[in-house]
Amino acid sequence: MKKYSLFLLFATLSVFSCTAQKSGSSSEKAKSEGVMKINDYIAGKNYEQYQVATFAGGCFWCTEASFERIQGVVDVISGYSGGPETYPGYYEVARASTGHAEAIQVYFDPEVVSFETLLDVLFVAHDPTTLNRQGPDIGPQYRSAIFFHNAEQKAAAEKTIKKLNDEKAFSKPIVTELTPYDMFWTAETYHQDFYAQNPRQGYIVSVSKPKVKKVEKTFKSILKKAYK
Repeated sequence: MKKYSLFLLFATLSVFSCTAQKSGSSSEKAKSEGVMKINDYIAGKNYEQYQVATFAGGCFWCTEASFERIQGVVDVISGYSGGPETYPGYYEVARASTGHAEAIQVYFDPEVVSFETLLDVLFVAHDPTTLNRQGPDIGPQYRSAIFFHNAEQKAAAEKTIKKLNDEKAFSKPIVTELTPYDMFWTAETYHQDFYAQNPRQGYIVSVSKPKVKKVEKTFKSILKKAYK
């Protein structure tokens, strides 16, 4: 699986510290690597004028890059949501020890793109029918989820899921979890824009790129100019 092979690589490069894990200072390590509350991360960015959506659909390298290509999307931030732990680190999340899913926070201009359209993108960008799994990545940290911010988002998600199930858009029923939004923690700095910064990395080439290309093909009419 991607996460454990990466952990071995990162351990070799001293990115993860066994001493830190054993001493109980993993949250301090996460903080030092860029994990923070989303409100602290976007402070000063004047995002109050935009709406926000929070999705989980497997590896955030894939979903972040997919949504960044859509017109009206102002920013996409990789991180963790859906778990009770504070300052969750990548290694802890990958071990499914925090309850979090790898997720993305999407800030968008509703005058350009609707939440419903973003839902359509989500259901193309990942497989919503595999419980706690996306391709080679297995575990609840890779679950399909929509963390709705209000009743309108919940209703829209329910409507979209029902429509796709009724149309038998997938060979199996959708298992996407609908959960009230609580907290979003930004992932470590090296995860942000990972797809763009690491185009030749093995997982990006074999897993992420096909998903992103599928989104580009399906939503060609609403791609940002840079991606057409």
